[in-house]
Amino acid sequence: MNSEQTARAALTAVAEPGDALLNRIIDHSSPEETLKAIRTGRIPADLPITPQEFKRLDRWRIRLATTAPDQDLAVCAQFGGRLICPGEPEWPTTLDDLGDHRPYALWLRGPGDLRYGCLRSVAIVGSRAASPYGLRAAAEFASDLADQGWTVISGGALGIDAAAHRGALAAEGSTVAVLANGVDVAYPASNDGLFAEMARRSLLVSESPPGTAPHRLRFLVRNRVIAALSRGALIVEAEARSGALNTATWARKLGRVVMAVPGPITSRSSVGCHKLLREEGTILTTRPEAQPNSAPLRLPPTEGPSKSKEMPKEPHHTTPTTSTTRNPDGPNRVRPTSTRALAPAPRSTTPQSEAKNQAPQSQDQQEPRQTDTRCPPRPDPQRPPTLRQQGVDHQISAHVLGHRATHQPPGCRCHHGGPEHPPTANRQIGHIPAPALSARTYGDITAQQIGHRRDERGGHRGTPTPTPVRVPVPVRAPVPA
Repeated sequence: MNSEQTARAALTAVAEPGDALLNRIIDHSSPEETLKAIRTGRIPADLPITPQEFKRLDRWRIRLATTAPDQDLAVCAQFGGRLICPGEPEWPTTLDDLGDHRPYALWLRGPGDLRYGCLRSVAIVGSRAASPYGLRAAAEFASDLADQGWTVISGGALGIDAAAHRGALAAEGSTVAVLANGVDVAYPASNDGLFAEMARRSLLVSESPPGTAPHRLRFLVRNRVIAALSRGALIVEAEARSGALNTATWARKLGRVVMAVPGPITSRSSVGCHKLLREEGTILTTRPEAQPNSAPLRLPPTEGPSKSKEMPKEPHHTTPTTSTTRNPDGPNRVRPTSTRALAPAPRSTTPQSEAKNQAPQSQDQQEPRQTDTRCPPRPDPQRPPTLRQQGVDHQISAHVLGHRATHQPPGCRCHHGGPEHPPTANRQIGHIPAPALSARTYGDITAQQIGHRRDERGGHRGTPTPTPVRVPVPVRAPVPA
């Protein structure tokens, strides 16, 4: 323990975190000289100061009389905490980006190394009154990022912050909580177990000395530290006036990556995220695999590879597959295709080949087509025309047609079901012709829409009027005179 640590420990108890005037005085002289200037009320002459800032020295002088920095350091050492100052090996250099709003010192609790953990870190913040969708998204993002070696930084509050910390701990990753109170104060009290686990495995950070109670304004002030320690800020859920938007504002000022998770348009918890997404520079994030340190996504060029000259000369080892192609004058044909069909082979330009292509081929010379022999098409004059013959696409599911697709063409070997075509209620029609909508089906739909009931014979009858029920009224006995 040296004099600079003692002086900075006293300054954390005297002034509010991130005071610009106090940082200017420290930069001009030293932490020890700053304490003397507060006691005497004498500011260096070459340091400009306004009358409003001079009144602030009177409040600092009153607080300095009640501070005990040596006692704060002793209490911090009892529960395994420590105080780090600028210039020490564990001090993150990214905090210097805050300028006059950087912390005077940081109180830490836990075995983690703050500077090493912030090399690959991302802040996950959001609303306290989070929805189940937001809690699950925050936990999954934190867990997947922790698996990739990223440190998850948040504020330790209820809702999204707590879900992010728990997700990182569940993945055996590193997580840092920047608190608005002392590192030995469990606020909120419901996160007492979470803070105890983080103090044992990860790290708790605060700008206030031990025993300091939370203050409303300090929650907004600590957001700048969350943004400065991380490489990017991910906003999972935020209302229109959420404090998470303040973290995004600080992240944008510091040149960090700002990301937001979209939510339902009817959710109040996602209004702030949608507002961020309308601003320029915000990255829409929907997958936990997205890494915050990556550059903004850019669309690939729309032009694909040119001709076959630019294609690689190495042969492609592909496995032939079977795909179904449609034919306008018959059922589907099954032809063997290959994934190499993406690069069509060049046609021959010899006169013989051109004449051969132009000459009409006879029916015997035409190449036989491979058909599906399991269900050969057989026309039936008594059957109504199929949807495909009427110009309707054959890829229509049974639930769209409004009936079960258990009908097969006559003569099919699997007409009564089997391993080839098991009877299924909602399967794709495929090569089986689908019967057209009959009048009986249309009558069912109409009867359902108008609210009538339909009997088995096909006739309609209206809803019968309910018969009124007569309740007997008890007659009172005459009262004897």
